[in-house]
Amino acid sequence: MSAERSVTVPYRVETQRLLLRCWSPRDAGCLREALDHSSEHLRPWIPFMKDEPRTFAQTCQWLREARAFFDRDQAWHYAVFDRSGGGLLGGNMLNPRVGEGGLELGYWTTAGLTGGGIATEATSAMIRCAFELHQVQRVEIHCAPQNLASAAIPEKLGFQHEATLKKRATNTAGELYDLMIWTLPRETYGDSPLRSLPVEAFDCAGRPIEFHEPLGEQA
Repeated sequence: MSAERSVTVPYRVETQRLLLRCWSPRDAGCLREALDHSSEHLRPWIPFMKDEPRTFAQTCQWLREARAFFDRDQAWHYAVFDRSGGGLLGGNMLNPRVGEGGLELGYWTTAGLTGGGIATEATSAMIRCAFELHQVQRVEIHCAPQNLASAAIPEKLGFQHEATLKKRATNTAGELYDLMIWTLPRETYGDSPLRSLPVEAFDCAGRPIEFHEPLGEQA
């Protein structure tokens, strides 16, 4: 097994079409526009929608808190932009709340932009970051069984459907719903085509970050 490596957190991640970077309070305007436009689309599935609609000032504060969590390595939330045009397309996140050795991966796409592979491409990049930069042992995706668009992504990317937990999560209306648990373990990722996805990552100073073999694999 390889020696343990220190983690260099990516503040910016680039794929062929997308730019993912940590949120900033200066994003409040484009985020407000995206969420106001996507309220009906996102509200049934995305937990943070229970606090919407936020005011502009509340949105700024929310993004300040997200940046603080990012800088303290407590959770990593990314805005997803179009690399060519710069427009906000959605969001992705990595969160350590699933326990030792794992990260939970979440995603949302602005209404009207689904179906174009945005969430799949952004999620694929986050998976590479999780295994090759954060050096985790597994990545999890949680979603409601009725959220067919979200459930299609882990299935497409080689995750295992480990369980559907009954009445385990609460939606924005305060109602309990079932929760699907999808897991991609390090061993499966080792043979995944995701590893060949063209991705570049940069640290907080804008310096390139080198991707590594996931811990536990032969270099």
